[in-house]
Amino acid sequence: MAVRAIRFFGDPVLRSAADEITRFDAHVSALVADLLDTVAEPGRAGVAAPQIGVALRAFSYNVDGEIGYVLNPRLVEVRGEREPIDEGCLSVPGFGFARLRHPWARVVGVDLEQKPVELSGDGLMAQALQHECDHLDGTLYIEGLEPEIKREAMRAIRQADWFALPTST
Repeated sequence: MAVRAIRFFGDPVLRSAADEITRFDAHVSALVADLLDTVAEPGRAGVAAPQIGVALRAFSYNVDGEIGYVLNPRLVEVRGEREPIDEGCLSVPGFGFARLRHPWARVVGVDLEQKPVELSGDGLMAQALQHECDHLDGTLYIEGLEPEIKREAMRAIRQADWFALPTST
């Protein structure tokens, strides 16, 4: 369908928990197509629906040449001690900070036919699964940074040319 524009830090859709998908219709099929097109761009490991302005529980992934999607995903298992991993986010462009993540993760959800989907893995897949599920809960990765790193991150983000505080109407 289309590569959609990514919403940046400060957009309210990124701070709200996404809604469960209850109607598996043409609208959701179009959303999946857009998520797949958007994540296929070079350098992208995952895109959550809120990042393209849709407050529904869906994300796409592009890890090690495997591209796919999950609807109504739930992070059901993590393994291993959390370790610092350099992480970035399309919604916070141009920055990367060390974030604690579990080295292995498992997500369950469904596909467009409401058939079960299970994704698991380590390395980049584990990081992407945790990161995208956080997006669906209204949490950006910078919120999980160690306090000193978060202060540094917020200072840098506020000076970014794309950053603008939300305006009230």
